[in-house]
Amino acid sequence: MAVNVKPLPHLHPAHGIRLGTAAASIKKPGRRDLVVMEIDAGASCAAVFTQNAFCAAPVTIARKHLAQTAPRYLLINTGNANAGTGAQGLHDAATCCSALAQLAHCKNDEVLPFSTGVIGEPLPVEKIVHGLPGAYAALSDAGWEDAAHGIMTTDTVPKGVSRKIDIEGSTVTITGIAKGSGMIRPDMATMLAFIATDAGVAQDVLQQCLKDAAGVSFNRITVDGDTSTNDACVLIATGKSALARIDHVAHPAYRPLCDAITQVCSELAQLIVRDGEGATKFITVRVNGGASEQECNAVAYAIAHSPLVKTAFFASDPNWGRILAAVGRAGIAGLDLARITLHLDDVCIVHDGGRAPDYAEKRGQDIMRKSEITIHVDLARGSHASTIWTCDFSYDYVRINAEYRT
Repeated sequence: MAVNVKPLPHLHPAHGIRLGTAAASIKKPGRRDLVVMEIDAGASCAAVFTQNAFCAAPVTIARKHLAQTAPRYLLINTGNANAGTGAQGLHDAATCCSALAQLAHCKNDEVLPFSTGVIGEPLPVEKIVHGLPGAYAALSDAGWEDAAHGIMTTDTVPKGVSRKIDIEGSTVTITGIAKGSGMIRPDMATMLAFIATDAGVAQDVLQQCLKDAAGVSFNRITVDGDTSTNDACVLIATGKSALARIDHVAHPAYRPLCDAITQVCSELAQLIVRDGEGATKFITVRVNGGASEQECNAVAYAIAHSPLVKTAFFASDPNWGRILAAVGRAGIAGLDLARITLHLDDVCIVHDGGRAPDYAEKRGQDIMRKSEITIHVDLARGSHASTIWTCDFSYDYVRINAEYRT
């Protein structure tokens, strides 16, 4: 069960975007598993993809097509990752793009494919092609909610965030959906996310905005430390709002728009962690006082990836020695252990490298029973900081992944 996740909010249509969903029975009969997103001509599109060297066929095709032209359609399937499928997988992804292009009367390279699901299985091309007319016929600017359901795999809840903001007297909409629950450790990215705004933004400026936004949102989450083969995040700007086109980062509207997009990305990223496979605790790891942001990240991820730390949180056990051990093996040269301070929420557990004089086990236990907890580490060696979001490891994480293919 997702940790403190509210029902899916109303997702405002982003003018210039339509979405349609269908049940193609890719993995399970009757389940929505195929999504088509239509993008009006003239829109800008930015994307970031997994850095896993064993990237899936749709990632390869999507990168190629995006480098050639602005996309008119996104094609997303769940239930099959089309990864580890070699040359046949590339051919299958291209075939699905061609099928949608014929249906929509556009060029093949104007379709970007995205897949998620089981790795190493042939893509069921016939099922996808057969399901495309239904998804295409369902295209609607109000199709975001169905699409949020249609991209889910082991997710227990659909994930969506939507905002209407005022920039220089014009109303701008930003709406995004995401999927992700396991195999989560971004190296941009580790999930699928699709975000649209009706603001007008030049492609290079939009790419910079997405890179910056992802760096402090999707690149700051981890469930299990595994970077997937298929992950992607797409940001589309349709230019349908009354706001003047943003053609450089010095434009006065750039910063408020990018800040709002970053907030949407952060909320989507945190929803992924809250719905981590088997998660019962949402954990924020904050590291400050570092000599660089990189070493703060190293310490934060060492804590967030530790199975011993994560299982202690599942057990509500304030075994703070496991956290200190993770800090110590993060590889920080010249780390002065005698200056480190560690808090769980507002309870100081470690001060000057050792157990805080006024710490009592009951105080730690009270914090560990909460569903949302912050680990705060002060390295006392600089002015840099970093925040990572993670979750605990429960029995259900093992069960879900042990049974994933059955």
